[in-house]
Parts: sequence; structure tokens; C-alpha cells
Amino acid sequence: MSTLAIIGFVMVCVFMYLIMSKRLSAMNALILVPLLFGIGLGLAGMAPLGKLGSMVMDGIRKAAPTGIMIMFAILYFGTMIDAGLFDPLINKILKVTHGDPLKVIVGTALLAGIVSLDGDGATTYMIVTSAMLAVHKRIGINPIILPTVAIMQNGVMNILPWGGPTGRVMSALGLDASQVFVPMIPGMVVGTIWVMFWAYLLGMKERARLGTVTMAEAAAAQEYVVELDEDSAKLKRPHLFWANLGLTALLMAALVSDKFPLAVLFMVGTALALMINYPNLKTQQELIMKHGMNAIPTVSLVVSAGVLMGIMSGTKMVDAMANSLTSSIPASMGSHIALITALAGLPFDYFLSNDAFYFGIVPILAKTAANYGIGAAEIARASLIAQGCHLLSPLVASTYLLCGMSGVTLGDLTKSALLPSIGTSLVMLATALALGLFPI
Repeated sequence: MSTLAIIGFVMVCVFMYLIMSKRLSAMNALILVPLLFGIGLGLAGMAPLGKLGSMVMDGIRKAAPTGIMIMFAILYFGTMIDAGLFDPLINKILKVTHGDPLKVIVGTALLAGIVSLDGDGATTYMIVTSAMLAVHKRIGINPIILPTVAIMQNGVMNILPWGGPTGRVMSALGLDASQVFVPMIPGMVVGTIWVMFWAYLLGMKERARLGTVTMAEAAAAQEYVVELDEDSAKLKRPHLFWANLGLTALLMAALVSDKFPLAVLFMVGTALALMINYPNLKTQQELIMKHGMNAIPTVSLVVSAGVLMGIMSGTKMVDAMANSLTSSIPASMGSHIALITALAGLPFDYFLSNDAFYFGIVPILAKTAANYGIGAAEIARASLIAQGCHLLSPLVASTYLLCGMSGVTLGDLTKSALLPSIGTSLVMLATALALGLFPI
């Protein structure tokens, strides 16, 4: 193993240690750790010190489109949730599911999928629990079931490019959503079907235990509405429902068609959504500030990752690391590295944070895979398979919010959701392999 490769692995280990031990935030570690190592390499004559700044800027330029896309996607879906685009469907779910444990549980999973479109797990858990927890308690459903189906469904939707992991891997490998996310959509559909099937099994078990509880339809239908405060109610635009639905459908169709960059689509979509729903400039500014608070943490991570990737690439550190890994993999296993990435991602992405996995490990695997003719996009898709069970990791902050609001412990949630969540990843893996998204 070369000296440069050893330094690279040490840098990754230092980065992972600092963020996992909470000695530095992920953003600070992404900026400071590679800079310090880059300066050290320059002083040792192993890298051009004078070009360190240009290396960083090259990395940031590659990461910027992903950061822009994430920011405007969060603004768009946040605006649509404020305007009430999803309210009729949410209230319909609540109305239809009254009294029947099976319908309530499946409806909870469906609701979690809808609300997860904004890419923020904490928001999803707050809305789902505030809408459905009282219904679950009134019927007497096992309290572990609501957080189980919510976290399973959010695990599928977490692959959305503005949800975090996909943005990280696109930034780390210099890819765009059309290369990584769009091919994963069929797997997300199959993963959602799996979650609904699991919710159905849980519902059948609870129906057999509880029967159907008589419950006022109106009371169930208004569980979501009563949670709205006065300010939120003022933002609702029910008279613009069809306009918002049409705009969202058009945006999704353009996304799948791959005719325009995702960043441009969401920039235009956000501008139109704000103008259509909130012509008042002050209200627009308030909403941008409100949802910008959700966007800033993820966007700052993506842009900061440009520092790490720029220095790793510019100093040829990542090449040396990949070469050392290549030499350690038996020739007979090299062509299977994408499948190895998908399977190894299950424990890696559970015990590591998304930042450590996607910024620290996946780029090395991608560079190694290139030596076997496997593209970075294929490794990126394989690495996302693990998202089916990542949210159960004790390193995910929003999971503690879900546990607290649902009144369950992380241990109980893990016992209930870990195996079926691994199942989510496996069915998504089977779908990806069937579609040839990466080689076996």
C-alpha cells in the first residue's frame, strides 16, 4: 500500500471518528479535515500546495448543482404542504380508515409516504403521529405499529434526491439525479408495495385481536385538521388545489422525462408555486425563511462535501486508495463489487452515519469499481439499497423524535421494524438486479 493511500485511509478514519464521536459537526469535519490533510501533503511535497484552493473550488463546483436542487425541492414541497395540496388525500385516508385496525394501519403507511415527499423525516413523523396517533389509541392498536410503518415507509422515500442520502452520493461522485435517482424509482415503487404488504399483515393481526371499533367518522376525519394552528390555517389554498396538483404532476413528468436538469425544474416550480399561492411578497419571504431552515443543513453538507472530494481527487489520494483496495480484492470478486456494495451497505449504513458512509466509503468503492469497468452511477445506486433500514440506526436524530411522539423506545422499535426494514432493502435489491441497475 502506498504512502498516499495510507494517508487517505487515515484521513477518512479521522473524519469518521470526529463526526461519530460528535467532536465536530459533519459540515465542519468535511471542510477542516481534508484541508488540514491537504496542507500537510503540500508541505511534505506530495501534492501541489499552491493548487489547494483550485482543488477545493473544483469540488464545490461539482457539488453545487446537487445543493441547488435539494434546496429548491424542499422549498417546493414545503410550499405545497402549506397550501394544502395533500390535505384532501390525508383527510380522505382518515375518513375511510375509521374503526378498522387494518385500514388505519395501511392508511398510516400511505400517509407517511405522502408526507415524506418533502424529504424531511422529522416533518413526516410530526404530521403522521399528530394525524394518526389518537386514532390508533382510540382503537387500541399496539403502539409500536404506528412508528414501525412510518419509519419503514420513510426509509423508502428517503431515496428522494432532496431527502439527503441521494444528494450526498451524487455530490460525492459528481453525478446527477437522472443517473442515480430516476433508475431507482421502480425499486421505490416495489419497496412501497412491500411496506403496504407488511402494514396489511400487521393490520390483519390487529383486526383479529381487536375487531372493528365503532367510531364517529367525523371525529376520525378531523384528527389532522385540529392540529393546525391559526397561522397554518391562513396559508391553506383549497381553491387552488387543481392548479397545484397540475403543477406538481407536470413537474414530476418533467423529472422522469430527463429533459431538463432537476435543479432548474425545481427552481422554476418553486417560483411558480410561490407566485400562484402567495402573491404577497412578504408572505413569500416568510415561507422561504421557514422552509429554508429545513434546507440549510442538507445543502451545507452537500456543498461542504465538495471540499473533501475536491482535495481527495486533486491530490490523487482517492486513486491511491482505490488501487490499494483493488489489489486486495481477489480478481474473481472484482466484477461483483456493486453487489458487495449493496449488501455491505446494510451494516455499514446502520452503524455509520450517512455522512461517513457516502462521503467516506462510497467514493473509494466507486474508484475501485472503475478498475473493473463498473461506473460510478452503478455503485451509487447499489449504495442506496441500504436506506431501507438506515433510519433505524441510533445515529439518526429524527428517529428519536418518532419514538418520543409515539411513546415507544428505540429498542422496541428496532425489534419491531429491523427485520421487515431489511426486507425492504432486499426487495429493492432484487428489483435493481432484475432491471440491471448494477451488475451482479
